[in-house]
Amino acid sequence: MSADKSYLSWLGVFRLGLVQTALGAMVILTTSTLNRVMVVELALPAMLPGALVGWHYAVQMSRPRWGYGSDMGGSRTPWIIGGMMTLGAGAVGAAAATALMETAVTAGIIAAFVAFFVIGVGVGAAGTNLLALLATRTAPARKAAAAAIVWIMMIFGFVLTASVAGHMLDPFSMSRLIVVTCAVAGVAVFIASLAVWNIEKGAVSAPVSPAKKVPFKQAIREIWDEQQARRFTIFVFVSMLAYSAQDLILEPFAGLIYGYSPGESTQLAGVQNGGVLIGMIVTAIVGTTIGKSRARFMRIWTMGGCIASAASLIALAIGAMVGTSWPLKLNVFTLGLSNGAFAVAAIGSMMTLASVGRKSREGTRMGIWGASQAIAFGLGGFLGAAAIDATRAVFTDVSSAFAFVFGFEGLMFLVAAALAARVGRTQADDMKLPAMPAGEHLPAE
Repeated sequence: MSADKSYLSWLGVFRLGLVQTALGAMVILTTSTLNRVMVVELALPAMLPGALVGWHYAVQMSRPRWGYGSDMGGSRTPWIIGGMMTLGAGAVGAAAATALMETAVTAGIIAAFVAFFVIGVGVGAAGTNLLALLATRTAPARKAAAAAIVWIMMIFGFVLTASVAGHMLDPFSMSRLIVVTCAVAGVAVFIASLAVWNIEKGAVSAPVSPAKKVPFKQAIREIWDEQQARRFTIFVFVSMLAYSAQDLILEPFAGLIYGYSPGESTQLAGVQNGGVLIGMIVTAIVGTTIGKSRARFMRIWTMGGCIASAASLIALAIGAMVGTSWPLKLNVFTLGLSNGAFAVAAIGSMMTLASVGRKSREGTRMGIWGASQAIAFGLGGFLGAAAIDATRAVFTDVSSAFAFVFGFEGLMFLVAAALAARVGRTQADDMKLPAMPAGEHLPAE
């Protein structure tokens, strides 16, 4: 992007949030609804949808390539729209593949893996370039609030789609599943396309000339040589691994240790998500109202969110040993609050650091960080569940198993806090970059 670009208004930030809402609407159908259909209606092993979701995360290792493409092309909009259309095609294909499993299981599974590959490509292309556009076009004072708005709107997409599509799917049939998925995908792609229409007007850069275009592998090496980018990549992986490792074990924990029914454990997840939303909103408000040194605020707030998340997980470990007298709901709410504060501050830092270093690399940096996050999310849920199985085989009681795993997740968050302390600490003295071509510079904080 050009240096004299205009920043997005709040309406512009909201428009980009609509893209995230649309993206979330399609993702929730493929990762949640189809999961249930495969396991319940088709009586297939639960590991199948788990493998498909993990596969779609693995495909998102291609995120740096999609970010690099928009860096070289000068515009993010075509990549966002193209990614959303690809995601929509993948979602419809996944629904059709699920229907095929009813009569031809093997063919349906093969088709599903192809469809989830397409979904991974679509999420990677659209999501990476959406964040890159948000990072380059959002004023520094608004980055924390913009991160919160976009993520809250994605959660809104989850909730809205789960509610509306849930009603439309009854009475359930495979043909109805395909029709509803087509409708959701069509509306989502239309809304996303409308939201980004002309949003880059007056701020689109000319494509990089062939003579100046850096090969993709070289661009990746150059960014990895940037100390801040490398540190942040490692931080994203460790923090998101800790963040996602709790996902699949919290509700079983409530059922096994506290005797919660399925309905009560689902409500507990609602308590946690409520805390996440409040944490996001508080971080956005504080981050917008502070004065100077917003990058420093993001770093400190990220560290604080990681430490608070670690304390909440260690408290859950204690609660596993104490039993039913422990205030579980309050503990889970504080975990959600800490997670929400950490997530928005980390995303705000990501948006700030995307423009630190060589210019015209924002998309590639976002792609590297997005790939790191995708790998962590793909591993986190699996490793958290596997750790419970492993520790239950070692310890004599289930309480000790959960206490050990929650305690280890808390330790990972403390490691993430230590990593966050080094990210963004300085922009000139601490960064050790190779010599830059004439005209490039490090932007001031």
